Amino acid sequence: MSGSGVVEVRGLEVRYDGVQVLFGVDLDIAAGEVVALLGTNGAGKSTILRAISGVIKPSGGTVRIDGEDVTGQPAHKVVGTGIVQAPGGAGVFPSLTVRENLRIAGWPLRRDKAAGTAAIESAIETFPELRDRMDTMAGNLSGGQQQMLTLAMALIGRPKLLMIDELSLGLAPTIVERLLDVVRAIRDGGTSIVLVEQSVNIALTVASRAYFLEKGEVRFEGPTAELLERPDVLRSVFLEGVSTRSESAARPAATGREATVAVTDQQPAVEVVGAVRSFGGVRAVDDLSFSVAPGEILGIIGPNGAGKTTVFDIISGFLPLEAGQVLVHGTDVTALGPDRRARAGLGRSFQDARLFPGLTVREAIAVSLDAHVQLRDPIAIALGLSEAVASELATAARVEELLDLLRLDAYRDKFISELSTGTRRMVDLACILGHEPTVVLFDEPSSGIAQREAEHLGPLLRSVRDRTGAALVVIEHDMPLITSLSDRLLALDLGRLIADGPPRDVMRHPAVVASYLGGDPAAIARSGSTARRRGRPSRRNAAR
Repeated sequence: MSGSGVVEVRGLEVRYDGVQVLFGVDLDIAAGEVVALLGTNGAGKSTILRAISGVIKPSGGTVRIDGEDVTGQPAHKVVGTGIVQAPGGAGVFPSLTVRENLRIAGWPLRRDKAAGTAAIESAIETFPELRDRMDTMAGNLSGGQQQMLTLAMALIGRPKLLMIDELSLGLAPTIVERLLDVVRAIRDGGTSIVLVEQSVNIALTVASRAYFLEKGEVRFEGPTAELLERPDVLRSVFLEGVSTRSESAARPAATGREATVAVTDQQPAVEVVGAVRSFGGVRAVDDLSFSVAPGEILGIIGPNGAGKTTVFDIISGFLPLEAGQVLVHGTDVTALGPDRRARAGLGRSFQDARLFPGLTVREAIAVSLDAHVQLRDPIAIALGLSEAVASELATAARVEELLDLLRLDAYRDKFISELSTGTRRMVDLACILGHEPTVVLFDEPSSGIAQREAEHLGPLLRSVRDRTGAALVVIEHDMPLITSLSDRLLALDLGRLIADGPPRDVMRHPAVVASYLGGDPAAIARSGSTARRRGRPSRRNAAR
């Protein structure tokens, strides 16, 4: 490390409800340096950011900013020293408009209105997509647009140290490419940056040094590129080996309702016909039609705001159509609510893994099995009759199967609210499998999980398809993952279909390259070995 120190962390320890999650972490960040904070899911990366920014109080150790001890200081005082955190996945006020969020972010400049106005305008120029959404509720933005708003709010404070949690979370390759340039510009302006990022490929393009954490301890500290030579550090925690486990770990396909549909039903598993949906006069989905065959894996790609998640909301019944139809296995479900569609065999994951935070992992999975409970007689259950006991034992056994399948046994009694983003996604997947759907909609399944986990996610999802016979529809920004996983790709832009076909053909489509992919290989290849190279590739060579 070179240059004068901005942040110096020594022996940092943090506990949650008596459970220690950080163990003597040391961290140094120099002026104008970009440091990547990498690690396994639940390793404590976000906890370090919260401890530095004053959101949580450490149980041990010290945090110094420009030599001043700020350990345990409240967050508003830490912000006053020039430390700003951009939280991943939850950085906006959903019930406020984009304009109101930006104005709130400018409170440190409240005594200088001209400076505050200029800072807000500069942030909007960095992310021009926000300009047309200024009066939109932040909660109605796409996941990627919310991430852009979070970063715009962080930049308004003109930080001395900017801590970004999940830089690429929910962002299309073209946006990540632009964002990497923004990070470089901020660095060149003298601002220090701590970057929590799941993709080593992306971190490699901007960070000079990296810390890799596992189970609350630093396993590696040094040049970022050296991580690529350390397979002992960059190893999978959850998913490696899952796809090759015994078939007995999952319900055999030959006996499930879903397998029968896949074999005998000649109707499309899902069909969308002439779908139209608008928000505030803007068409988010514009006369869209496509179908998914039983057992097919369809990937959906497109820029942030292209309407991908809106399509999922339409299919699953969370948003009504203005025009068009949705059919599941030939049955028109357009007028049915989400619960009726779920009973028809439709499963859905969300970008933020919507689970009950007050339940344990075991309880959450058990709830997902409700549709398959064998006995519902409350009197029999209260009296402990043999039929009731047998039903409860069957549910418990299925929960154990799913815990084992997704390697969640160590988290069985932890509350959902205590889990990392990646771990919650694994629980979400277990709950979806417990529902035994015939069609599954996956909204950015790799979001929030480490790069090596993402590299094993494709085989896992294919295994899910093979074992259940279910059709999968997957929204994803990780191009190596989605192209290797999908039988067919569908590309959207501004709510319209711009390409549909084999992954190789869609990835070469001029409209897809121009509107979505861009030219930065690291932004495109967030996982896999294709982007693993030292240094940053030339933009010109990348475009070629």
